[in-house]
Amino acid sequence: MKKIGIIVGSLRKESFNRSVANYLTSVAPEGYSFSFPDIGGLELYNQDLDDTPTEAWAKFRDEIKAVDALLFVTPEYNRSIPGVLKNAIDVGSRPYGQSVWTRKPGGIVSVSPGAIGGFGAHQHLKQVLSCLNVYIMNQPEAYVGNIMEALDDSGKVVSEHTQTFLSKYMNSFIRWIERF
Repeated sequence: MKKIGIIVGSLRKESFNRSVANYLTSVAPEGYSFSFPDIGGLELYNQDLDDTPTEAWAKFRDEIKAVDALLFVTPEYNRSIPGVLKNAIDVGSRPYGQSVWTRKPGGIVSVSPGAIGGFGAHQHLKQVLSCLNVYIMNQPEAYVGNIMEALDDSGKVVSEHTQTFLSKYMNSFIRWIERF
């Protein structure tokens, strides 16, 4: 069974991104398990701590090492990725030469209440992950805009259009990670 780590870039209790991530897990074929490593409890990356990492850093790094693939589901903050997500990426990429991200297949889904679906965050995240040797699926790209129209009051994805799009994306992502 392949294990996919889903990194949700939003800490909000009723996160749109978490709703989308949960939907993606529900449409995945059998034979896959999912984990949601916590990025909210990670102390800010500080190189001075490389030799004595915090407990949260060590746990996070071990969780990422244990997965076969990565799926990032993120909002866009100021045309880029949230600081908490960038911090998690930095924590996992250090100490130099010991990155937990290296050579893992990955995908990106950006989610936004706006019409362009988090394009800026998606592109910035792709750039950062490529530098870390994460094998990002380039096509299809997943920009989920106008997300509030796709969710019901409990945060469940109910739009048929969005469900179909996300199901097709997940099928493509599974085919992608099976190549590795």
